[in-house]
Amino acid sequence: MKINIGGMERKEGWKIMNIQTGGEAGFSPNKNEIDFIGDITDLSQFDDNSIEEIYASHIIEHVPQKQVKETFKGIYRVLKDNGKFYVSVPDMDILCRLFLSIKEPKARFHIMRMMFGGQTDKYDFHYFGWNILFLKSYLIGAGFKNIEKVRTFSLFEDTSDYAPYGEPISLNVIAYK
Repeated sequence: MKINIGGMERKEGWKIMNIQTGGEAGFSPNKNEIDFIGDITDLSQFDDNSIEEIYASHIIEHVPQKQVKETFKGIYRVLKDNGKFYVSVPDMDILCRLFLSIKEPKARFHIMRMMFGGQTDKYDFHYFGWNILFLKSYLIGAGFKNIEKVRTFSLFEDTSDYAPYGEPISLNVIAYK
């Protein structure tokens, strides 16, 4: 089984898990059904070593920093041996550089929202700013051995490839169990 946590795009071979039901998440329930309702911080509905791949694009920044370690351990637990965890987060190094270099107020406000969340609902807040140093450290602490930074996953059309100011704003990593 492969799970896209927080995703909206249906893709052959992938199941969708979301903390929100269809209407709350902006889905059309007939078009995009959610296979599992749940929170990435609690994967207890899944057995140990039961998932081949987990994809989480712009989800981890919504996890309170004090819960990240256990969240990553939970992901590690449910992944099969050699399983892949695709994780994409806003890259604070890039966003800070963009925020300081772009002077147009509307663009700076947009960049600030990418840092702290759009705050459109109770889930749309960012608790933590990520860069490669922080992400690798947490992943290694959860047991992941091989961690690879990539430009793109080429799996789903989502924020992992978002480049509103000429360069991608996401840090994309594949961590292997």
